[in-house]
Amino acid sequence: MLGCSSGSSTSNATDAEAGAGGKSSAGGASGHDGSSGTSDASSVSDAAEGGRTAGSGGMTAAGGAVNTGGTKSTGGTTAAGGTTGGGTGGMGGITVSGGIAGTGGTSSVTRSTAVSGGTTGSGGTTGASGTNGTGGVGGAGGTGGPADANTGIDGSSALPGWFLTWSDEFDGPDGSAVDATKWVHDVGGSGWGNQELEYYTDGTKNAVVMGGNLVITATTAGASSYNCSYPSSGPCQYTSARLLTQNKFSQQYGRIEARIQIPEGQGLWPAFWMLGADINTSGWPTCGEIDIMENIGKEPSTNNGSLHMPAAGTSNDDDLTGTYTLPGNAKLGDNFHTYAIEWSAAAIKFYVDDNLYETQTPSTATGRTWKFDHPFFILLNVAVGGQWPGAPDSTTTFPQTMKVDWVRVYEPANG
Repeated sequence: MLGCSSGSSTSNATDAEAGAGGKSSAGGASGHDGSSGTSDASSVSDAAEGGRTAGSGGMTAAGGAVNTGGTKSTGGTTAAGGTTGGGTGGMGGITVSGGIAGTGGTSSVTRSTAVSGGTTGSGGTTGASGTNGTGGVGGAGGTGGPADANTGIDGSSALPGWFLTWSDEFDGPDGSAVDATKWVHDVGGSGWGNQELEYYTDGTKNAVVMGGNLVITATTAGASSYNCSYPSSGPCQYTSARLLTQNKFSQQYGRIEARIQIPEGQGLWPAFWMLGADINTSGWPTCGEIDIMENIGKEPSTNNGSLHMPAAGTSNDDDLTGTYTLPGNAKLGDNFHTYAIEWSAAAIKFYVDDNLYETQTPSTATGRTWKFDHPFFILLNVAVGGQWPGAPDSTTTFPQTMKVDWVRVYEPANG
């Protein structure tokens, strides 16, 4: 959520153009500010393919060719999950283009073309033997790729029926910043269209990789050195972080999921969400917004899954919302949970821990303009205060953290 607001379920055109959304006071989903502080207007749909293009290293190196006479050569070491020698892998698989059959080569990972009969799975197909000769030496095998067509880039567990297109496993060194090739920071204390109280910083002050997680911290420490617009223009009360993949990655349709442990406390507002990649030209809510995980501290057991789009013929937000409450009113912040959507042209389905709790379609968006037919980018943040959650009170303790184990994006394996 870039910024969220709790005003009425429809805001006037001026607010919409300024990015001021509204969380419906009658239980609607939060609105989000259309501005995105650090990003330019260029579309990221082309660049968003998440590093699918293989580097030149994926080709068989010269050392793998058959030397004049000698030992068999071309075989190289089989790349797990793909056919050696640059061939296309199995249906929808991630393949390593040939391993690298040359000396010391490291393979580049790319998505293979889905070809009937391609070999996937552990071990892949062994490389074709070179012609027998005398004296030649085969090239050294390259580093293998993922062992399964649906296996994550880091070897994470398979998700049958889906092909991984982008992920961040946050497995960098403790204390490191997020991967700058994947994320940018929004920075500032403008209230983000919702009269929020935090100042979003960049660097590692409020967002850092630690213990295999992205840790976003909302805190009072050092906040007074920044200026915030709310509750009145002056020193801030809180700092936090907001990360987004705008101009780094976006995708239209697929499964988008994250494993997250949220913070707890009155006034806290963690979110995992998406905005239309055309926001800088179309504005909000015309760009569309998908809230996959959104929680407010006074409802510690409940996740909100929402869509924001204009009311028909207007630029006013008109949201659709569903909720999921943990059994026995257990708190979402007590453990990690997986929050996901499965998005197609026909529907957007919302899940918590693979429990389907909400389905929205163009036909359920009565009186609204469906805006979910183009690429969207991803956001993660922890807001403090604002019109919907209200301000922290005497029961709220700081610092509070949101831990993100991973974020993964898929396309259907059948294309």
